[in-house]
Amino acid sequence: ILQDLERVGAPETVIFHCFSGDAAMARECVDRGYVLSFSGTVTFTNATELQEAARLVPDGQLLVETDAPYLTPHPYRGTPNESYCVPYTARYLADLRGVAPEELAAATTATADRVFGATFAGAK
Repeated sequence: ILQDLERVGAPETVIFHCFSGDAAMARECVDRGYVLSFSGTVTFTNATELQEAARLVPDGQLLVETDAPYLTPHPYRGTPNESYCVPYTARYLADLRGVAPEELAAATTATADRVFGATFAGAK
């Protein structure tokens, strides 16, 4: 996908929905200014490469999502994903990144406001 974005030209805002790459891909995305959105898969114990990637994404390029009804975070893995699960993923990411959950929530909200604009702000 990175080669395709380079070849055809990336839009002004690129968001990697349900990012599932490794740290090398995350670094390239970050260097290009892309936004990476993490789902519940980052909480899986076998997702060490994804967790490494999540650690290096700057606050201004980070989002959290459900990808409902799929990719439910631990401890609800295997059940349908719903909006109530977002805090589990967000708390996990906060702990992984060594910040308070409130800090991660503020950062991801600011990123969402920036990339989704008035549409997102009106949905609060």
